[in-house]
Amino acid sequence: MNLLLDTHVLLWAAAEPNRLSAEAIALIDDNDNRLHFSAASLWEIVIKTGLKRADFQVDPHLLRRGLIDNGYLELPITSQHALAVSHLPDIHKDPFDRILVAQAESEGFLLLTADELVARYPGPIQRI
Repeated sequence: MNLLLDTHVLLWAAAEPNRLSAEAIALIDDNDNRLHFSAASLWEIVIKTGLKRADFQVDPHLLRRGLIDNGYLELPITSQHALAVSHLPDIHKDPFDRILVAQAESEGFLLLTADELVARYPGPIQRI
């Protein structure tokens, strides 16, 4: 199965695995699953690190290198993903979360999220 990790789940998997549920760890550690991170997550991290957000204190360059070195696959943002945002219900205002939902839906990936609002979207989303 293809898994797309939302930004917080991605950060926790990389640096704070103790914050992940047992279910999330099992999905991430399952060798049959292919782990993906979105370019949108790195973009969000760059912006929020620059804003000095306490929950985004990570070097995005090192994070990307570590993810790739650990077998994660990068999912670029395409025009198809951008257009898919227009079909989403108005549940969440965060543009980063909305593009992640659109990417998961467009690609048929399961989006793993800890965000209750993101989990309300229809489609391949699992709150962990």
